[in-house]
Amino acid sequence: MKKLLKNKTFLANSRIYLTVIVAFLVMFSLSNAGILSSSWKGYLVPICAYISLAVSLNLLVGICGELSLGHAGFMGIGAFSGIIFAALLKDVVVSDTLRLLLAMVGGGLLAGIVGFLIGIPVLRLRGDYLAIVTLAFGEIMKNIIGNLYAGVDENGFHMAITTSKMALGEGGKYIINGPMGATGVQKLATFPMGFLLVLFTLFVVLNLINSKEGRAIKAVRDNRIAAESVGINVTAFRMKAFVVSAFLAGMAGVLFGLNYSSITATKFNFNTSINILVFVVLGGMGNILGSVISATILYVLPEAMRSLEDYRMILYAVVLILVMLFTWSPKVKEIVSVISAKLSGIFKKKEVETNG
Repeated sequence: MKKLLKNKTFLANSRIYLTVIVAFLVMFSLSNAGILSSSWKGYLVPICAYISLAVSLNLLVGICGELSLGHAGFMGIGAFSGIIFAALLKDVVVSDTLRLLLAMVGGGLLAGIVGFLIGIPVLRLRGDYLAIVTLAFGEIMKNIIGNLYAGVDENGFHMAITTSKMALGEGGKYIINGPMGATGVQKLATFPMGFLLVLFTLFVVLNLINSKEGRAIKAVRDNRIAAESVGINVTAFRMKAFVVSAFLAGMAGVLFGLNYSSITATKFNFNTSINILVFVVLGGMGNILGSVISATILYVLPEAMRSLEDYRMILYAVVLILVMLFTWSPKVKEIVSVISAKLSGIFKKKEVETNG
């Protein structure tokens, strides 16, 4: 047990889990006590979704070292497939929580499968080329979903890309109605389920990072040629990171999609992918706790400044620039290290005096 406590990895992971659990308990207590306003309660589920998205993208960008700009595409696949699964299971599964869970698993699996199929040709590319192709993938998925029609009638489930091939019978109902998106969606997402998704995402990503596969992925990131020279299958390990990241993004998309009564494909555009990437960069590449904190703060910040209207996004941009400058400034890092060293010295001195 003492060896386990001394393990830096164990302590670092425990700190991440503890931070998330404490934050959940505080917000859940405030929500139940009626202290949070309805608007702030509405932020809780999207925050959980964006935390999962940021952590999953950090696996690909920070740990694997591959720049992807199409994460919103996997999010959109998960959101709309989850809405379809939830609607089809409505008469079969009575429990809303179980239906949400099944929809999340189904949406995640579908996003993972698409990630695998896309990864076969895409992961042969590197650097800027990979970023451009994943960006194109995200935009293609947005346009496909934006022209998708899905519905149910007495003959069962129907799906088509054009309305000419989508004729529902009498009493039929559209689940997804092309550019209008999904309307009349039953809101199944809850804050506790969002919290469980965050824990699951952290569990998967942290265990992968600290496993043999994770070390191989880091080796590929640090030096591709050296990794190949010792027999590491570079493409296979890049594919693992890509598929896991897509799977988790799909689950987060389901949670996000089932939090609103209506949603359109335009929500999952290039800007959404960039926002998720900003969460990762500002939180620190490869820093999982940083992704959790930055996703929370940077999602809430523009919403908190909504009363400022036209100046809201300008101030948000200024805050991003300042955070970037202070986060990556060598002088700031030096000051922080000096302060932390002094604080640790004070605590050690007190400990020595107490023991003496």
